[in-house]
Amino acid sequence: MAKEKVFIFDTTLRDGEQVPGCKLNTEEKIKLALKLEELGVDIIEAGFPVSSPGDFKSVEEISRAIKNATVTGLTRAVENDIVVAAQALKDAVNPRIHTGIGSSDNHIKYKFNATREQILERAIAAVKLARNLVPEVEFYAEDAGRADLEFLARLIEATIDAGATIMNIPDTTGSCLPHEYQYKMEYLMNHVPNIDKAILSCHCHNDLGLATANSIAGAIGGARQIECTINGIGERAGNTSLEEVVMVIKKHPSLNLYTDIDTTKLLPMSKLVSDTMRMVVQPNKAVVGDNAYSHSSGIHQDGFLKEATTYEIIAPHEVGADASHIVLTARSGRSALAYRFKNLGYSFDRNQVDDLYQQFLAVADIKKEVEDSDLREMAEKVESIV
Repeated sequence: MAKEKVFIFDTTLRDGEQVPGCKLNTEEKIKLALKLEELGVDIIEAGFPVSSPGDFKSVEEISRAIKNATVTGLTRAVENDIVVAAQALKDAVNPRIHTGIGSSDNHIKYKFNATREQILERAIAAVKLARNLVPEVEFYAEDAGRADLEFLARLIEATIDAGATIMNIPDTTGSCLPHEYQYKMEYLMNHVPNIDKAILSCHCHNDLGLATANSIAGAIGGARQIECTINGIGERAGNTSLEEVVMVIKKHPSLNLYTDIDTTKLLPMSKLVSDTMRMVVQPNKAVVGDNAYSHSSGIHQDGFLKEATTYEIIAPHEVGADASHIVLTARSGRSALAYRFKNLGYSFDRNQVDDLYQQFLAVADIKKEVEDSDLREMAEKVESIV
């Protein structure tokens, strides 16, 4: 059976930019958008055009700069939002309006002070207007993670009939468990009569640390678009991490899925976003963290040196990293020490390594990490005796 494509929708420039301190100017947004296109992202959410003149300009300029990817602008189910978004997207080769409204009873009651029927009417009107202005419309059912399934199915069916062809099912609060989110997708696939006319999309937040797991579960359940950000940046605890879902799909052929992302550009893209948005990537971040390809435990180091795949399921070059790193600490063993000495140009026999190891442990107990300069000092002492 042929693999099915999962479209990657990047919202680093919209949802990711909502993080305090990560505001980007138009020039920075264009630079990142062009790199996202090089990465192989299918859809770039350029911003929320009606929110400010600056955001309108950014969406407008990105629309002109991007030649292959779809460019989309976010709106509420509000006429002016949609009209403004269409104006900002007018020069895009592949424009898409991303409009929507709350779908959970919580949002319907407290955010909109409305009824389910009123929400249906507003959603249908918004999609119809957007579809008259651009060739492609995506509808988001905000807080779908907590929405009643029967109503959610009605809402999706109605907005597909109105002209939307991508249906975003957001876990807005990050509250779903993976099996629950997968079931939502399966339910919609089986209970929305016109679902064959649309693509289901995952948009998961990371409040409970489940955004990547939920997105993959959603794809297993039938979704064929995943909305994500570089480094998982985003509101509150962040969004689904692009690099994580892409590598999960790549490393699990049994999913029978693929993306068009050039994974060798993942680490450079991560660093560029981190530098541009002034948002440090945690060292233990999956796929792109500084420690992702570092080994400090003696048992792990020994296994890795014998065969890298004993402790690495991703080779560093797959994501654009230079090489794995052996970090020398008090937990390191003799094999790691000998390996580092060899890399520094020293050749010692087993007895010499045993003697050096005792010196190494004395230094390692004082310092958090033993550096090459420390090793050279030890080695020179041994060579002077010889």
